[in-house]
Amino acid sequence: MDPDKLAIISAIGPMIGVGIVSISAGWVITTWLRIKNGYPLDGAWGQAVYPKTDQESVERIKLLSQENAQLRAELGSIKDRLASVEKIVVDDTHKLTAEIEALRGPAN
Repeated sequence: MDPDKLAIISAIGPMIGVGIVSISAGWVITTWLRIKNGYPLDGAWGQAVYPKTDQESVERIKLLSQENAQLRAELGSIKDRLASVEKIVVDDTHKLTAEIEALRGPAN
């Protein structure tokens, strides 16, 4: 082989190797991120291939959705109670005492 061609190949070879490794690593990381975040994968001809869901996963999602709804309802009631407590704390003491006395009824 010609020494000039051999020098060019030995200079370009590592760059090509680094390029191939970088592209492969990028493809692996991209695929991992798509799987981790629930995005569909690409098939051999570019069509979307969705991850398979089994019955256990569907039931788990249903249970988590129900729990989420219950927690949101509980959070709403806690916010209402907190608003009442804030109103009592921020309100003037004299006004609060007058309202309590008014609720007790007229003095005998």
